[in-house]
Amino acid sequence: MLEHRPCACRARGFTLLELLVVVLIIGLLTAIVAPRFLGQVSKSEVVAARAQLDMFDKALHAYRLDAGRFPSSAQGLRALVSQPTDEPRWRGPYLQGDVPLDPWGSPYQYRAPGSAGHEFELLSLGRDRAAGGSGDDADIVR
Repeated sequence: MLEHRPCACRARGFTLLELLVVVLIIGLLTAIVAPRFLGQVSKSEVVAARAQLDMFDKALHAYRLDAGRFPSSAQGLRALVSQPTDEPRWRGPYLQGDVPLDPWGSPYQYRAPGSAGHEFELLSLGRDRAAGGSGDDADIVR
């Protein structure tokens, strides 16, 4: 007959040192991956702002074809979605839905006439929401 003996092995958990090593490795991985990921998010916001400025540019040219001129600065981009009272030749809306905000939650800027002899100027103030800036805070102009 077989004899039953109690197991001499003990259930072993992790030591404090092993847990600290795991936390250190996770921290190092986060320090390496997070800046690269955040850099991609920043790039995607700039790409989205440029795409929206391009959309406004096309809508403004369609407005000009119908009305014979670009909206005034006072009318702004709002003239692309609702008919200005002083524009009988308006055939819009030229944008689907309402005028969107830039990726950072600020309204796009529109000026007619624009600077440097342009018929109009479109811009986003960028991440810092202030004129000027550099890098991720730079203005995006069309």
